[in-house]
Amino acid sequence: MTTNDIEVFGHSSIKIKAGNKNIYIDPYEIKTVPKDADFILITHDHYDHFAPEDIEKVANPGTVMVVPEKMDTKAQIVAGLLREIVTVEPRVYRELYGIEFETVPSYNALKPFHPRSAQWVGYILRIDGKRIYIAGDTDATKEAKAVKCDIALVPIGGTYTMDVRKAAELVNLIRPEVAIPIHYGSIVGKPSDGEAFAELVEPPVKVELKIRF
Repeated sequence: MTTNDIEVFGHSSIKIKAGNKNIYIDPYEIKTVPKDADFILITHDHYDHFAPEDIEKVANPGTVMVVPEKMDTKAQIVAGLLREIVTVEPRVYRELYGIEFETVPSYNALKPFHPRSAQWVGYILRIDGKRIYIAGDTDATKEAKAVKCDIALVPIGGTYTMDVRKAAELVNLIRPEVAIPIHYGSIVGKPSDGEAFAELVEPPVKVELKIRF
């Protein structure tokens, strides 16, 4: 796969094509009703990441949704739209109907918005030999700093997550081939944060700005 197979609709709403499978992560403010999701991965239960009205737009009776274990009860609101809901904890590896992924703890180190005790997650997808890290709403934690990946989608908007500078520091440490900034330009952060992030990321890491304003 290449980064051409990754689409960021805005904020942290992502679609990844993995061969003939469509994987959505935290679908939010989806403008169309494609009903084409094979998988939906949810990082945590905040409204801009777990949005039932947007899940309905992409889900179909064959869709499998993955959520953090502590979200299981809340996730049942959309169970009727899906084939199955699978729960995960941080630090697990799963093979699930033809896809492989790992979960990474996703939390704030000092801020109160995403407590470590909630056991929310980021994901590392394994697709065609590439490791794609979707960080979720996180700070530059020790777990994030230990990630090995080829493509990293990291939040940069600040307030609830890393800001531009901290996100760039993380990317410069873990050194993926490509970094894609997310979680900026609408609810938090400015549209120009993407360019500011790109300026701080050091070669040979390439930055691709996927969100269009």
